[in-house]
Amino acid sequence: MALPARTAEQRAKALEKAAEARTARRALLAEVASGAVSVAEVLERSGQHLVGRTRVVAVLRAVPGYGPARVAALMAICGVEEKQRVGAVNEQQRERLVRALIS
Repeated sequence: MALPARTAEQRAKALEKAAEARTARRALLAEVASGAVSVAEVLERSGQHLVGRTRVVAVLRAVPGYGPARVAALMAICGVEEKQRVGAVNEQQRERLVRALIS
């Protein structure tokens, strides 16, 4: 199925909107990295569009001391898929993630 043709103005507007989303997501991850926002708080805000569309792996990698291997192990233990987004995390996964990060 072919995508509908867009005008130059529509493409520019879509690019601008995407850039704003990337900037906001980068700011959210910077807050997690600085400790201003905890992973538990991010998971609680999963209903917000921007937060819900952020990948869990990106949020966990923003936590100081958590690299790719540690994040992969944590996600496997908690039953979270590699490409899962914050908005798709269920209550049990959320509890397991928070509990694992605290201990």
